[in-house]
Amino acid sequence: WKCFDCGQDFHGTVMLALGWACWKMYLGRPDAHGWRNLAMERVGNALSANKRNSEALPVLEANLAWRRRYWPQHEEDILAAQCNLASCLADLGQRDKALVLQREIHARSAAIKGASHEHTILGATNLSSAMLHLRLFDEAKSFARDQISVSRQSLGPDHDLTLKLNQGLVAGLLSDPQGTRDDLLE
Repeated sequence: WKCFDCGQDFHGTVMLALGWACWKMYLGRPDAHGWRNLAMERVGNALSANKRNSEALPVLEANLAWRRRYWPQHEEDILAAQCNLASCLADLGQRDKALVLQREIHARSAAIKGASHEHTILGATNLSSAMLHLRLFDEAKSFARDQISVSRQSLGPDHDLTLKLNQGLVAGLLSDPQGTRDDLLE
């Protein structure tokens, strides 16, 4: 959401107030109404953006459940709802659950859009980061190496996502207590 006057994204309490106003506006609509679901998503994202993740979690879970129930054919919207939920879970410290969701997001995105699509590579970046947070260094390094190759070929070596994957690989190499000197020279 952007301000009509200055073009800036709304944030903080204004974003939260707009989310609640949107929810109140569409609350009376039927469950299967798209605007009602979008309003719920806005509230969940606004709560999460304002570091109120414990309040955002049930809203984001309900949003995902609604999307799966009423719009199962809109797979990209379901992936977006899963991304929001995974981010909230990670912020709450539930990194194991977030990792399971990130794996599902990446696999589904690759199946829908292909391994070289930008959204799939973004999911790979998030999955690699989740692995590193859980100290799954060997898996994270192997996965990042594969994804860097795909990202370089499809997006180029200077693309932001390629650089983020490289950064994740370096973080994994430096953080791994079992890492070798050869790993660091890589």
